[in-house]
Amino acid sequence: MEADILIDWFDEHGRDLPWRHPECTPWGVLVSEIMLQQTPVARVQPVWLEWLDRWPRPSSLASASQGEVLRAWGKLGYPRRALRLHAAASAIATEHGDRVPDDVDTLLALPGIGAYTARAVAAFAYGKRAPVVDTNVRRVVARAVHGAGDAGPASNTRDMADVEALLPSSDTPAARFSAAIMELGALVCTARSPRCADCPLTGLCAWQRAGKPAYSGPAKPVQKFAGTDRQVRGLLLDVLRNTSGPVAKTALDAVWSKSGQRDRCLHSLLEDGLVEQTTDGHFALPGEH
Repeated sequence: MEADILIDWFDEHGRDLPWRHPECTPWGVLVSEIMLQQTPVARVQPVWLEWLDRWPRPSSLASASQGEVLRAWGKLGYPRRALRLHAAASAIATEHGDRVPDDVDTLLALPGIGAYTARAVAAFAYGKRAPVVDTNVRRVVARAVHGAGDAGPASNTRDMADVEALLPSSDTPAARFSAAIMELGALVCTARSPRCADCPLTGLCAWQRAGKPAYSGPAKPVQKFAGTDRQVRGLLLDVLRNTSGPVAKTALDAVWSKSGQRDRCLHSLLEDGLVEQTTDGHFALPGEH
């Protein structure tokens, strides 16, 4: 894969996103990476702008209560990410002088920061050479390098090695390449309707040369939402986010008719630290009672 071809394409076609602007701080990049996990850009961007305006530094987020943070997280989904980000902000403020670390190992030591996020921050905030692997990157590599229609089940060791082998040797072009290959997967080499005619790698793509064979590997599980515990948890949290203090359980009972599932979801929210119960049996966001 020719790195220069892909970087040139990205320079011309990459989306103008605020966390890619030169003035964006490493903290802004970290916030964006946490928010973008399993959440589309269009939903993230307005919330990201609000957060950075309200909490422009790790210490400012760390000083907020968990309840405030969960309320500001709004409808982004997977709200445990908000608490992980809050915990990371506290560690950055107290242990790193309010500066987001710039190396992968130190980033990995922060609470709630995994392999993908650590490498993404190192690459996109500090311009370092680090293999950044997400679903889009895996799909581009599967097609362009291996000639397969899709990437199949993830393998951290294999996937990281694949991307490591493609990265330019020096920091700045490697970081730019990481952004470019991810963008190609998001915009052109998509899962269902790849726009191969618009792809800068068409002439180099092993999948194209093989006649674009259909993917025949293990099927990926289809994520459902309606009727799932995830939906019920979101409905319960909505009640608390839309009130300023503890609520009676009857207010939570009203949002879902299946009492067994509802109570199971409420219990899981309590276990995850997303909801707290008061001494008189009411329920509230953490720190708001």
